[in-house]
Amino acid sequence: MTFSVLLRGLPVILGALVVSLAAPAHAQWRMAESRNFVIYSQGSEATLRQYARTLELYDYVLRARMGLPLDAPPARKLPIYLVPGTAALREIRPDIGFEVAGFYVPATEGIFATAIRDRDMDSLLHEYFHHFSFQIGAAEMPGWMIEGLAEYFMTAEVRDNVIRVGDFNRNRADWLLYETWIPLDALLSKRPGEIPRGSQQNTYYPVAWLLTHWFMSDDARRNQLAAYVNAVHGGADPVRAMEAATGLSLRELRSQLRVYMNRSLRVLVYEVDRPEPEIEITVLPASANDLLLLAQRLKAGVPDDQRAATAALVRQRAARHPDDGFAMLQLGHAELHFGDAEVGETVLRQLLERDPANVEALQLMASRQMQLARETTDDARPYLLNAQNYLRRAYAADPQQYYTLYLLAQVRESAPDYPTENDLLTWSLAFERAPQLPGTRLGYASAMMRNGEFEPAIRLLRPLANAPHGGSAGEAARELLSRAEAGEPPLTREEIEAAGDTSVEPAPEEAPEPPAGGGEDDASEGAEA
Repeated sequence: MTFSVLLRGLPVILGALVVSLAAPAHAQWRMAESRNFVIYSQGSEATLRQYARTLELYDYVLRARMGLPLDAPPARKLPIYLVPGTAALREIRPDIGFEVAGFYVPATEGIFATAIRDRDMDSLLHEYFHHFSFQIGAAEMPGWMIEGLAEYFMTAEVRDNVIRVGDFNRNRADWLLYETWIPLDALLSKRPGEIPRGSQQNTYYPVAWLLTHWFMSDDARRNQLAAYVNAVHGGADPVRAMEAATGLSLRELRSQLRVYMNRSLRVLVYEVDRPEPEIEITVLPASANDLLLLAQRLKAGVPDDQRAATAALVRQRAARHPDDGFAMLQLGHAELHFGDAEVGETVLRQLLERDPANVEALQLMASRQMQLARETTDDARPYLLNAQNYLRRAYAADPQQYYTLYLLAQVRESAPDYPTENDLLTWSLAFERAPQLPGTRLGYASAMMRNGEFEPAIRLLRPLANAPHGGSAGEAARELLSRAEAGEPPLTREEIEAAGDTSVEPAPEEAPEPPAGGGEDDASEGAEA
């Protein structure tokens, strides 16, 4: 692979990365499976292949740019759901904003991304970078940098075997040109969710992108960025660490960024010389039209006030496909979690009689037995043994499934000899295959703390405690980190479950157009005041 460098002015508008064809109403779902992805779409087969090819080349360039092995197999393939519009996104997340173009879900039962198919690919590439970033230690990075890198790489343009990296998003550029910037001290010290709504929040992503672009465009500045990240990871104040790494005050740094923005941006152009990616297309059964996106809602998590309605909707749609295994799986899942659990068990047993190696059904049955063990006032061991039997079958059917390992580790937590060396290995494998899942990190750290291994637990917990979208799991990580630093016992399983471990990372919303002619920001940075 070779690359060259272009200089692009900021006002140039990007063309669409991939021209997509609108899917006809009720078109069949297709699945494209490649080396790193499993992509679902109701669009044409040609369009689906183009998306898969684009994503494979994007992954290849990310690996090359970040110095990773180019042909290392993924820990797991990322499922991606390409949908025709916001209404379809809301099939998965009914509460999602109407201007959201996609989101990434690291949930206990499923890690996946979704994006609107007929827009440009910025949001999808942004989401994939969040998934990819765990391979480059992004969990150790400050929140602005995680988002800045995702913004930097999301504008990659793939045409044939040529990939351009480093251009800009028109909307983000407008906010930089026409609106007051978020102060750099706030950008460096806060997570996106901590920024008040308004112009400061709207310029978080654009300024994070510009600062990242400034660093990435120069070898010496990349070394400064590495020094800054190491300092912050070691506990340094992020503002002081930035000033020390760059040798600039925040006021001077902001001036440098404005000069950089108004001159030229360094765009890398990669020419990829490698075999075409292998892509296998499968047409899904008719039940996918009714239930594929709802299945992801069940995995992503459903608020309490929507559970009954979700169960009723799954019942209604599954009834259209009474003999379909996929419909049975979703009905059993919905009943088990949001409806009549006994009915759910019955449906899943019937499915397992027909398909004894159905991994998701085995996992659901194991989770049901574990729930019964928690609820019983009698001996819980029979339920836990049943759970272990289901999980052993699931592991035999597919040993790569992180969720099976996650449950196998949990089912042992009440044992008198927990954690054994094998328990720690199980947690390690679950975490290796799903490092972005908060539950694997919390469970593994808790097991290490119970084993007296506080220092490695602290290293494991810090990224989640500082995560830009950590949510309630981030709060649990901060509590657990405090206990680890004090050498105290970890959280119980009940406390971890109460905190929750689902962290949905929506793509940045397409912000409204900033007012034309907004002024330059001449205010002093907070650290300078």
